[in-house]
Amino acid sequence: MQMFRRILGTTLAVLLVAPAAWAQQTHVISKSTLDQAVQQRVSQDEADRETLRTFLASPTVKTVAAKAGVPIDKARAAVTTLQGDELHRAATQAREVNGDLAGGATVVITTTTIIIILLALILIVLLAK
Repeated sequence: MQMFRRILGTTLAVLLVAPAAWAQQTHVISKSTLDQAVQQRVSQDEADRETLRTFLASPTVKTVAAKAGVPIDKARAAVTTLQGDELHRAATQAREVNGDLAGGATVVITTTTIIIILLALILIVLLAK
């Protein structure tokens, strides 16, 4: 009977310890891969914010914002609060407009104006949250 207890105790101890030891050895991704992914996301977010800052510093954008009654200072402040998909969408739109403005594109002015105003309004709405 005592032999049975020892075998049972040893078996239970091994069964309880084995999953914990096995779980410590298996990782879905490595720490360096995770660190790299986080750093890449932070870098992309900062690049998107810089794109928006450049966009808002454009004289054309300032003029359109002033005509529309949109306070550019609030829009600039809102840039720091954007994150995730909202930040990426706003930066993508700003890159398109910056490219058109820098390239001297003669896009229909109403389209450019609408994009600029929508971007500024999105920033202001997000700031108000």
